[in-house]
Amino acid sequence: MRYAHCLVVIVGVMLAAGAPGAQSADTYKARLGIAPTDANNQPFITGSGAITAVLRGARLSVTGTFEGLQTAATTARVHLGPKGIRGAAILDLTVTKATAGTLQGELTLTAAQVDHLKRTRLYVQVNSEKAADGNLWGWLLRAD
Repeated sequence: MRYAHCLVVIVGVMLAAGAPGAQSADTYKARLGIAPTDANNQPFITGSGAITAVLRGARLSVTGTFEGLQTAATTARVHLGPKGIRGAAILDLTVTKATAGTLQGELTLTAAQVDHLKRTRLYVQVNSEKAADGNLWGWLLRAD
């Protein structure tokens, strides 16, 4: 009986501490704000939003909300670029095609993309009908 009790205690401690092979999760957050514009787009660039992204191994789960766009969202993508500088789109997200809604995605990152995420080089950009080059954007920052 003592052996069974000890085994239960050991298994409980292992589960509480994280069993071997269990992947830890890193959480990232982004505040979506208006993207830099030129004089032609400026009247159409409005809105705000928030993103949460959870990295487990190479798997990135992205969820978020946005509101206040002048025209309906058309696409949402993860881009690669140094903080504050535009970069190329590398991954697609699913977005509500409206002036307010949600975005989400389950993405498998390469080792290089995981490194970029950890070095604050990935951001989310939401495009809209009248702001096809970016309506909202926000860099994914580690939520410590």
